Amino acid sequence: MEFRTVGIVGAGQMGNGIAHVFATSGYQVLLNDISQDALNDAIGRIQKNTARQVSKGQMSEEDRATALSRIRTTRELGDLGGTDLVIEAATEREQIKDQIFAGLQPSLEPHTVLTSNTSSISITRLAAKTDRPEKFMGFHFMNPVPVMQLVELIRGIATSPETYAALLKVVESLGKTAASAEDYPAFIVNRILIPMINEACYALYEGVGNVASIDASMKLGANHPMGPLELGDFIGLDTCLAIMNVLHDGLADTKYRPCPLLVKYVEAGWAGRKSGRGFYDYRGDVPVPTR
Repeated sequence: MEFRTVGIVGAGQMGNGIAHVFATSGYQVLLNDISQDALNDAIGRIQKNTARQVSKGQMSEEDRATALSRIRTTRELGDLGGTDLVIEAATEREQIKDQIFAGLQPSLEPHTVLTSNTSSISITRLAAKTDRPEKFMGFHFMNPVPVMQLVELIRGIATSPETYAALLKVVESLGKTAASAEDYPAFIVNRILIPMINEACYALYEGVGNVASIDASMKLGANHPMGPLELGDFIGLDTCLAIMNVLHDGLADTKYRPCPLLVKYVEAGWAGRKSGRGFYDYRGDVPVPTR
C-alpha cells in the first residue's frame, strides 16, 4: 500500500491540524466539511500556523507555499472516495461517524484505506459497518497535531497486518512516533488522561479545592505543563464527557462514572475554550476561574 492522496473528514481543530502535517510532509490533501465557514477557518489557521513555522526557521517560505498548494477543500463527501487514505476527524459521536463512513462507501476505490481519529470509540465496531474492515484502523492524533509527536495506532479485530504496516510507515513519514494500542475503550492516552481530568472535576465538585488551587497543585506539585481543569477546557469538556461515557459504558466500572459537575457544565454549553467558558471564562483578556 502506498499513500499519496489523503482525504480528511472534518475541518475542526483536529482536522485542520492533520491536514497541516500531511501537506507539509508531501501528501496531497483533500479537506472536507459540511460547513464552508469551517473550511475557510481551517485554511486560515493552517496559513497562520505555517507562517509561524517559517518565522521560527522550521521551514522556508518556498516550502510553505508548496505545502499550502497541496491542500484542496470540498463540501462533497463523495469527492474523498478517490483518495488513497481517508481520515475521519469528525465529532466524537459514533452515530455521526457511522453516517460518514456509510456516505463514503459508494464512492470509495477498492484500495482506499479508512481510518478514524476517534479518541475512544471501538474501532472494531466502526469497521464492521463498512465494506472493508480489514482496511480500517484507528489513527488517533494528539492535539495540537503539528506540535504533538504521538499517534496512537489501533487495530480492530479484522485489521490486516498489511494495513497496520502501511500506516506505521505513514506515521514515520510525518516525523511522528507511533504507539500501538489494543481496541479497548479510550485506548492508552485517554484511558489514563481523561479519568484524571474527571477526578479533578470531582475534587472541585466536592470542595477539595477551587479551580486555581487544583490546577496549580498539579502544575507545581506534579510538574504538569497544564492543570487538569485547564486541560479539560483545552480538549473540550463535551469531548471529555463523551470519553468518560464510553469508558463507563464499555468497562462497566463505577470508577469511570462522569462527575456530575462535568455533566452540568456541558449541559450549560460551557465546553471550554471553544465556547468561551468552561472551568475558566475566556471572554476577557485573561482566563478567569468560574469556581
